[in-house]
Amino acid sequence: MEKSRIKFLLCIVAVITLASMSFKPAMAAMGNETDRLALLALKDELLGGSHGGPLLSWNASLHFCEWQGVGCGQQQQRVISLSLPGLKLGGIISPSIGNLSFLREANLFNNSLKGNIPREFGHLRQLRSLNLSRNNLQGNIAVELNNCSNLQFLNLSDNSFTVKIPFQLGDTMKNLIKLSLARNDFIGTIPSSLGNLSSLDYLQLGNNHLEGNIPISLGRLSNLKILVLSRNNLSGIIPPSFYNLSAMKEIRMSTNKLHGGLEPELGFAFPELEILHLGGNHLSGRIPVAVTNISSLKQFDIHSNGFSGLVPGDMGKFQNLELFSINYNELGNGEEGDLDFLSSLTNCSRLKLLAIHMNKLSGVLPDSMANLSTQLETLYIGGNQISGNIPEGIGNLVKLAQIHVGENLLTGEVPTSIGKLRNVGRFDLSLNRLSGEIPSCIGNLSLLSHLYLNGNSFEGRIPLTLEKCKSMQIMDLSTNKLSGGIPDQLVAGFERLVTLNLSHNSFNGSFPSGVSNSKNLVELYADNNNFSGEIPERFGEISELRILHMQGNYFHGSIPQSLASLRGLESLDLSSNNLSGTIPLELRNLPFLVSLNLSFNLLEGEVPEEGVFKNISQFSIAGNKDLCGGIPEIELPKCLNQAEKGKRNGLSTKSIIVIVVSLSLALASVAFISILCWRKRFGKKMIPLTLEPVNLMQVSYRELVQATNGFATSNIIGEGSFGSVYKGFLDQQENPVAIKVLNLQNLGAVKSFAVECKALRNVRHRNLAIVLEFMANGSLESWLHNEHDQDHSSHHLNFAQMLDIAIDVANALDYLHHRCQTPIVHRDLKPTNVLLGDDMVAHVGDFGMAKFLFDVASNLDNEQAISSIIKGTIGYLAPEYGMGGSTSPEGDIYSYGILVLEMITRKRPTDDMFDDEMSLHSYFPVERMKIEDVVNELHAIKARLHARNRIDPQQEIKELEV
Repeated sequence: MEKSRIKFLLCIVAVITLASMSFKPAMAAMGNETDRLALLALKDELLGGSHGGPLLSWNASLHFCEWQGVGCGQQQQRVISLSLPGLKLGGIISPSIGNLSFLREANLFNNSLKGNIPREFGHLRQLRSLNLSRNNLQGNIAVELNNCSNLQFLNLSDNSFTVKIPFQLGDTMKNLIKLSLARNDFIGTIPSSLGNLSSLDYLQLGNNHLEGNIPISLGRLSNLKILVLSRNNLSGIIPPSFYNLSAMKEIRMSTNKLHGGLEPELGFAFPELEILHLGGNHLSGRIPVAVTNISSLKQFDIHSNGFSGLVPGDMGKFQNLELFSINYNELGNGEEGDLDFLSSLTNCSRLKLLAIHMNKLSGVLPDSMANLSTQLETLYIGGNQISGNIPEGIGNLVKLAQIHVGENLLTGEVPTSIGKLRNVGRFDLSLNRLSGEIPSCIGNLSLLSHLYLNGNSFEGRIPLTLEKCKSMQIMDLSTNKLSGGIPDQLVAGFERLVTLNLSHNSFNGSFPSGVSNSKNLVELYADNNNFSGEIPERFGEISELRILHMQGNYFHGSIPQSLASLRGLESLDLSSNNLSGTIPLELRNLPFLVSLNLSFNLLEGEVPEEGVFKNISQFSIAGNKDLCGGIPEIELPKCLNQAEKGKRNGLSTKSIIVIVVSLSLALASVAFISILCWRKRFGKKMIPLTLEPVNLMQVSYRELVQATNGFATSNIIGEGSFGSVYKGFLDQQENPVAIKVLNLQNLGAVKSFAVECKALRNVRHRNLAIVLEFMANGSLESWLHNEHDQDHSSHHLNFAQMLDIAIDVANALDYLHHRCQTPIVHRDLKPTNVLLGDDMVAHVGDFGMAKFLFDVASNLDNEQAISSIIKGTIGYLAPEYGMGGSTSPEGDIYSYGILVLEMITRKRPTDDMFDDEMSLHSYFPVERMKIEDVVNELHAIKARLHARNRIDPQQEIKELEV
C-alpha cells in the first residue's frame, strides 16, 4: 500500500514537471510575440528616413532581436533597448511602445518626430534612460511619465513644448541623475520639487520662458555639478543656499533678470568651479576679491551687468583661465590703476578670449599687453577711455583672430608688427586719435574680412597692399584725412565686399568702376570727398546695392541710366555735385527706393510724379537749375512746350543775373521797406516802459519736476551752451510751457541768465519771445535744416512764409534798435534764435548775449554795459566784431542778411562746401532762383499781404518789380 502511494506521488511530480517545462516556452513565446507586435505597430507610425528607409530590416525574415536599433536580453528574448538616433524618422511615437515591458533604454534623439509623448511610457517600470531630444514633440508631458520611478536619464531638450514643467517631477523620479529640458518653450516657474532629486548631478533648463525666482530648494542638491538656467526670464537674487553646492563645476545663469550682487563666499564655496556665466543680468556691486581663490576657473563671464569699481588685481591666479569677459559694465574709476589687472592676466597662459570693452576703464595701455597668452584669439578692449599707443609687441599674439580697440583715446601710429597677425579676420581701430599713414603691412592679413579704421586722423593714400585681402567684407575708412586717388585694382578684387565706406576724406580723381566686381555690395558711401569725373555707369551691375551715397563731391555729367537697374536700391544721395541733364524717369520704377536726394546740382527738365517722387518727404531736388513739373507740393512751374521755351530763351543770361540778384537784395530789404512805410503812416511811437501789473503764478520745484516728468530727456525741446529747455504742462494751465534749466557748472550760465532777464524785463513786442511762451513750431533752424527733425521732416517753408518771417524779424530788430527807451543790440541773431508760434509768426529769442546802447553823453562806458566775452556765433558774426569793433545795430543787420540768405539757399554760412574761394554771399548768385518763380510767388501773396494790413501791397509789389 505504501509503495503504491509513493508511486502515485512520483507520477504527480512527473506530470507537474512536464507541464512546467512545456509552459515556460509557451510563456516566452507569448512575450516574444508581444514585443514583436509592439515594434511593428511602432514602425507603422514612423515615416520616412534616410538611406532608403532605416526600418527595412523590420520584417519577418529576421528575428526582431536582429532588427536595426533593437537590443534584447541574453537570457530572455525580450526587448531591453531601442536606439534609433539621427535617422530622420518622422511621424509619431506609437502608444504600443508601452507594451515593451522590459525596455530599459529608449533613444530617439535627433529625428523629426511630432505629436505628444504617449502616456503609455508610464507602463515602462524598468526604464532607466529616455532620450527624445531634437525632435518636434509638443503638447503636455504625460503625468504617467512620473511612474517611471527607476528613470535616471531624461532628455527632452530641443523640442517644442509650450507648457509648464510638471510640478510633481521631483516627487517621483527619486533616482534621476541627469535632467535636460533645454531649448523648448516651457513657461511658468521652476518646480521647487526639483530640490528633492538628491541624486541629480546635471540640471539643464536653459533657453525657455521660465520666470520667477530660482527656488531655494535647489540648494539641497548636494551632488549637483552642472546647472544651466541661462536665457530665461528668471528674476530675484541668486539664492544664498546655492553657496552650499560645493560639488558645482558649471554655473550658467546668463541672460535673465537676476539682480543683487555676488557674495564674498563665492571665492570659497565652489573649490572645483570651472565655468561661471552670469552675463546679461541686472547684477551690480563690486567683483569680490575672493573670486581669485577659485584656482580651477576656466571661464569667467559677467558681461552686460552693472558691476562697478576696480577689477581685482590678482586675476592671474586663474592658471587655467581660457575666457575672461567683463564687457558692458561700469567697471573702472577713471584713474590710472584701472588697468592694473591686465598685467596679472599675463600669467594665464591658456587665455583665448579677453573682453573688457564698453566699461569706464582709464589709463595708459600697458606694454605688458604684448605678454598675454600666445593662445589669445579674441582681444576686445574698445569703448573705454584707454590712452597711449598700441604696443609694438602686439605682434607676438600670433593667434589673434579678432582685435577691437576702437572707441578709446589711443594716439600715435599703428605699429608695423600688426603685419605678423596673419589670422586676424576682424580689425577695429575706429574712433580713436591714431595718426600717420595706414601701414602697408595690413595687406599681410590675408584672412581680413572686417576692417574699421574710421574716425581717426589717418592720412596719405590707401596702401595698394590691401588688394591682397581677398576676403574683405566690410571696409570703413570714413572720417579721416586720407587723400589721393583710389586705383581700380585696389577694389576690383574685393568680390565678397558688402559695405565700403570712404566718406569724409579728401580722396580725389575718378571713382573706380572696379568696385562693380563686388556683386554682393550692399552699402557704398563715398560722400564728402573730392571725387570728380562721371559716376560710373557700371554701378548698375551691383545688383545687391541698397545704399549709394555720393554727395558732396565734384561729379559731373548725367545721372547714369543704369542706376534704374538696381531693383533693391533703398537710399540714393547724389546731392551737392555738378550733375547735369535730366532726372532719369526710370528711377520712379525702383520699388524699394524711399530716400532720394538730388539737390544742389545742375539738373533740368521734368521731375517725375510716380514712385519715390510721389512723397515729398522721401526726395529732395532743391537747388537745381531748370527743373519743372512734379507733384504740386514741390511748387515747381509747369513744364513748357517748345514754343514757350523759345520765347523764354530770348532773355539774355546777363539780364537774368542782374534781375535775380536785384530781387534777392529786394527780399532782404523788403522788411525794412515795410517798416519805413508803416512809420510814415503812423509815425514813430515810443513804447512806454510802464507795463500793466501782471499776476504771476508761483511755481515750486516739485511742480516743475511733475510738469517735465522728472526732467525727462524726451521732454527736451532745445539745448544751448548754458542749459536745456524742457516742455511741460502745469496743473493750472492747459497750454504747454517752456522751462529753462541752467547748467550751473558752466561759469557763464548765471551771467547769461541775468543778461537775458535784464534785457527782457522792460520790453514787450509781438515778435519777441517772452520767457514762458511755448513755441509750438520750433525754431527756424528746424524748418531750414530738417533732416534730423521728425516734427518738421515733411514740411518746407514756401516763399510767402519766408517773406513773412523776414518781416517779423525785421520788426523785432526795429523795435530793439529804435523804439526802446534804451536801445538793445541782440548780437546773436541766427535761425536757432528765431522761434515760430502756432500761427508761424516769428519771434526773436535768447537774449543771453544782448547789450544795451547807452547815451554817448552818459558817464557809463562800455565796460559797465551788460556784455559777454563771446559776441555772437561764427558765420553770423559781423566782420567788425572780429576786428575788435564796438557793438552796434549794424552788427545785427549783418546777421539779418546772413539769415535771409540762409532761408533762400538752405545753406548754413559754415557749411563744409564754403572755403576761401566760395562763401554764402558768392554762392547765392550761382545757385539763383529762377526769375519767374520769384515773380509768380510775389503775385501769389499780394492778397495775403493786403489782408495782414502791412504796407500798401501795390506799392510793395512795384518796388520789388523795379
